[in-house]
Amino acid sequence: MLDQVKKGSRVAAELRYLPGFGNEHVTEAVPGALPEGQNSPQKPPLGLYTEILSATAFTAPRAENRRTWMYRIRPSAMHRRFARLTDGLLRGGPFDEVETPPNRLRWDPLPVPDQPTDFVDGLVTMAGNGDAASQTGSAVHIYRANRAMDRVFADHDGELLIVPQLGGLRLVTELGVIGLDPGEIAVVPRGVKFKVELAGTQARGYVCENFGALFRLPELGPIGSNGLANARDFLTPVAAYEDAERPIQVVVKFLGKLWAADYDHSPLDVVGWHGNLAPYKYDLARFMAINTVSFDHADPSINTVLTSPSSRPGTANVDFVIFPPRWMVAEHTFRPPWFHRNVMSEFMGLVRGMYDAKAEGFVPGGASLHNCMTAHGPDQTTFERATLEKLEPRFLADTLAFMFETSLVYRPTRFALETPARQQDYDACWSGFQKLFEAKS
Repeated sequence: MLDQVKKGSRVAAELRYLPGFGNEHVTEAVPGALPEGQNSPQKPPLGLYTEILSATAFTAPRAENRRTWMYRIRPSAMHRRFARLTDGLLRGGPFDEVETPPNRLRWDPLPVPDQPTDFVDGLVTMAGNGDAASQTGSAVHIYRANRAMDRVFADHDGELLIVPQLGGLRLVTELGVIGLDPGEIAVVPRGVKFKVELAGTQARGYVCENFGALFRLPELGPIGSNGLANARDFLTPVAAYEDAERPIQVVVKFLGKLWAADYDHSPLDVVGWHGNLAPYKYDLARFMAINTVSFDHADPSINTVLTSPSSRPGTANVDFVIFPPRWMVAEHTFRPPWFHRNVMSEFMGLVRGMYDAKAEGFVPGGASLHNCMTAHGPDQTTFERATLEKLEPRFLADTLAFMFETSLVYRPTRFALETPARQQDYDACWSGFQKLFEAKS
């Protein structure tokens, strides 16, 4: 167990984790913090308060039920009334402030602000669908920050999948501390309080806010019992806590709006917990990519790390799909992604390197959106290279792209459509294709 350094400080700097996806974990920062044999004794150990956090209905099937029992210094209910804050560039459903065009969209990286900006102030909503109140759909945000949070944040609308692109983060949550670098991801459950500290002077990345069913590992079907993201590689932090008595602002996102309440203590004060609902992290380098070893190109769904299913079997509310370093060996095959139109909508980001379907214009920190039935695919340069190159085994190195793929149309925000970072000439990358058809006589 972690040992407390001194009252009022964060516990030991060396971070420790518990392995396994969706496991029933048991952890305490101080020995004896957890009761034995029951969840809610009349007098919890060490003078702590018992509190349960549930992310699913009480009556959800056992395999899908997610809840955690916490033993904390003060109950979460101990705070003043919430009051509205300005939302900045953060938006919530129904995402109808502007008309959604059928156009293909792409953006340059959003700059990190010059003025002091923490994780919450630096959130910019790019697109969304569904509605938090009906617990369906998702939203895509980009975060930019150049200072640590001295307040605490909780998202009551959905769980947050955080994808760093520039700079490392330290997520200090109610249930433990996560260190997070580009190439890794973290998921913070709905309602869990946390603050974001920076490993360096600035940070930027992507956030998928999932309003729907909780993220889970995808079914493997004919792949069998192994491959893609393995459950053992997901890491949950051990218990850690703050025992601080000072004014702290807690900001929550509720029905797309920001609200704040004043606490007279740190709400990150859980000394021990047990359950299967907690933040977790995953190193994308541990993803076991599956690819063709003969011919043709597999569907991108073969690269799904996490999925939030919808009410329609086999259809995702939102998938998190990655395109990591991998071998390309297909023979007689156009190896990059083909030209396509599909019912799913794709929001794509790039963590590092180059995406193999775009030779230029799509850079780390940038993003693109190809909505339902919008035609897209490789640009002209990529097409010509892939058509003419000698097909030898080739390893795609130093690359990491991803998609938030959804069965619902992503509606871009006014900011996304009007920002100078939008590439107004994006369509030009498909404008130079020549007629190659020759009818046989």
